[in-house]
Amino acid sequence: MANVPPVIAIVERCQALFDDLDFNAVKQWKAAAPGRKAIGYMPVYVPRELVHAAGMLPVGILGGGDQLEVIQGDAYYQSYICRIPRSTIELGLTGRLDCLDGMLFPSICDVIRNLSGMWQILFPNKFVRYIDVPQNYEDAVGGKFYVSELEILRDELAKLRGAPITDAEIDASIRVYNDNRAAIRDLYAYRAVKPWQAPTAEVYLVLRAGMVLPPEEHTQLVREYIAAADALPRPKRDNARVVLTGGFCEQPPLALIKSIEMSGCYIVDDDFMLVTRWLLDDVPAHGQPLEELSKAFLHRSASTAAKYDAKREDKGQFLLHQVKTRGAEGVVFAAPSFCDPALLERPMLQDVLAKHTVPYTAFKYAENTGQMAPIREQAGTFADSIKLWSAA
Repeated sequence: MANVPPVIAIVERCQALFDDLDFNAVKQWKAAAPGRKAIGYMPVYVPRELVHAAGMLPVGILGGGDQLEVIQGDAYYQSYICRIPRSTIELGLTGRLDCLDGMLFPSICDVIRNLSGMWQILFPNKFVRYIDVPQNYEDAVGGKFYVSELEILRDELAKLRGAPITDAEIDASIRVYNDNRAAIRDLYAYRAVKPWQAPTAEVYLVLRAGMVLPPEEHTQLVREYIAAADALPRPKRDNARVVLTGGFCEQPPLALIKSIEMSGCYIVDDDFMLVTRWLLDDVPAHGQPLEELSKAFLHRSASTAAKYDAKREDKGQFLLHQVKTRGAEGVVFAAPSFCDPALLERPMLQDVLAKHTVPYTAFKYAENTGQMAPIREQAGTFADSIKLWSAA
């Protein structure tokens, strides 16, 4: 083990956390001090600052991936929806989520909204909260609504812990997550400059580690990975630089990410686990935390198919910005099968890309997909076409 490069040791640790569907890291964190609580949340966005301010561990629940056979979960949902709600229920019914003291279900789509109700029925003794978000982006309307939602969540978490949550505690947690988001921004910027040094399969595992580790520990891990990755020279290839979009909720299998990279593509930006990058800059932490979190959501947050877009003329501009700022040569649309938000938005985004002569290709996947060979061939053909026929 002494001869193992630090970057490999970090990735192996993250892989172990990724593979552990029993959430032993969460159990160990809770066992380290009496009375600790952990709150699970589904992907995309929840105000983790409030959970952290309550002294609780926010835990990202992203389905069972391709490791979990779904048996009981299939009894609760029809077959023509995405797989993540079924595998999440499977995790719950098989006792793998017993370490959680509650669950937060963010506003992603009707399926996740319904899953929050299903969770209340299946686990009546657990804390459950649906996190609604504004669709009006004026501070006096949508902002006021969101502040009210945050106040309710703060009060419910305070009740769960048995003591009020102060503004000072939330401000302190905002600073912790500002640090975490800054580290992840640095990680994404580093990968965009040197994608051969920070393969996306590794970057993804580092991000996933943040779903079960305390944010302070995860921030340190991200910084250590950047330094370790830069210290180990890796071969540079003439790969096509692409933005991958559509995987913001049900996560792609790790093998799918590796297949795209093996096909001749460098993924230089993506929308994986947007909870870590939803807010695009630092949130002020000076005594009015709920108002500041609301303003950040309304005015300085990522654009995604799971977020209502009040200005239709802005559709696709966030994706174009990703392409330009990351030096991408094309876009890969990778959406889960039956993901209504991603698949309904795709034609509009493709139209914007076509108007700006940005090449793109598209496919669908499931978190347990076995179609890696055709996906690799399709991505490889796309990369070849960029290199052979692009005017650049």
